Parts: sequence; C-alpha cells; structure tokens
Amino acid sequence: MLATLAMLMSLSAAGGPMVAQAATGEVDVELVLAVDTSRSMDYEEVRIQREGYVEALKHKEFIDAVKTGLNGRIAISYFEWAGDVVPQSVIDWQIIETEQDALNFAQKLEARPIDTQRRTSISAAIAQGATMIVSSPLKGMRQVIDVSGDGPNNSGNPVEPARDKAIEAGIVINGLAIMVRPSGAPGGLDKYYADCVVGGPGSFVLPVHNIEDFAVAVRRKLVMEISGLTPPATVKKVANTPRSDCLIGEKQWQDIFDR
Repeated sequence: MLATLAMLMSLSAAGGPMVAQAATGEVDVELVLAVDTSRSMDYEEVRIQREGYVEALKHKEFIDAVKTGLNGRIAISYFEWAGDVVPQSVIDWQIIETEQDALNFAQKLEARPIDTQRRTSISAAIAQGATMIVSSPLKGMRQVIDVSGDGPNNSGNPVEPARDKAIEAGIVINGLAIMVRPSGAPGGLDKYYADCVVGGPGSFVLPVHNIEDFAVAVRRKLVMEISGLTPPATVKKVANTPRSDCLIGEKQWQDIFDR
C-alpha cells in the first residue's frame, strides 16, 4: 500500500496538497469530488457547476441515499483542479450522516470563491483524489473518485497511468463529461472519459449536454455512487468501438504550441 501511495503521489503534476484528516470510522463509501475549473469554461458555467454540486448535496434524494446504506453514513471530500490541483480549494473529509451534515458541507462549498485556471490535468486530479483516499484514516466499504471535466488531459502526466494506479489501489473512478462545447476529443468527450479516465467495478460516465441540467446530473451520479447501484446502459463504459487516443489532448496542445 505504501508503494502504491508513493506512486500515486509521483503521478500528480506537483504532488498535490496533502491534507490533515479529522474524520475517522467506518463508512459505506469514501467519495472524492474532483471538479474541473479550467478556463475552457466561462465564469457563468463554473458558477452553475458550483451551484449544481451545492444543490445536489442539499437535496433529499442525496440524504435518503446516504441513510439507506449499510452504515447509514458516508465520507466526502472536494477539490478543484485545472492544470493542477488548486490547494486552497480542498475541503477535507467530512462524515455525512444527517441532513445537517450535508448542509454544513454544502455551505463550505458555497462559501468558496469562484475562480478558473489554465490547462487541464485529469492525471493530477486522479492522483490527488487517490492520495487522499489511500492516506485517509477512514474505512470505506467502497472508495470512489468522482471526476467532472470538459476536456481531455493536456497538462502534467498522461492520464492512463494515474487511472491504472488508482484502480490497482481498489479505487473506482467515475466521470461527469461536460459536453456543453466541443472538446476536441474525437468520438465525444464521454467516449474519451470512458476509454481513458474511468475505471473499476461498475464505473460509468454521465454526459451533460446542457449546463442547466448539471444539478440533476450531479445528484443522479451521487445517488448511484453512494448506493452502489449499477448504472443504466446509457452511462456505462462504451464497448465495441474504436478506442480513444488517450494522448489527444497533449497532441492538440503541442500542435497549438508549434503553430
């Protein structure tokens, strides 16, 4: 496990911030929310995305899903990323067992200033999320990294090694592919996420085509992740199609740089 942790940390573009853990105990799931705030999204889109997470965390459907678990409690954490993890955005592990617990976490998120950064490093997001899970004192029946983003990896380390090491550590990675604008990923960003980002038992990608639908999509995804439900066919990993080029983002960025 220590070797896996060291490898995960090395895969992060800058190591990622290590955070002091306060929550302890057994939970149904340890869930990391890794949220893209790259400048390919404008301020309004980032604001609606933030509001979507806040609304989902406050929703009765989310609380009900928590309560129906074997332990009736989950642990959740949050951070934002673009070309790297944004250190000041990290909200450390919090146990969610009651409606007030969820409200407290949502309020912490709501209080965060909204900002955007350059580039897109999904690899750094996965490495940070995996490091937080592996170093956590919590004991989760399942461990999940929930990655939302609007483009392919184009900064830091390649995404596949980070994804594979997280899966080796027993972590499931799910994706929310924000497809409001063209991403440059042939076949669609949801296919890129399916081939290059998500992984582990029951992993899935949920596409969002309209930013106004974000809150419903986030809530739907959180409920599936907390409940351990098998996703419908429309959001499972895509099969029997030509595999995406997992370095397409890096190649596109290099082409821009060369020109």
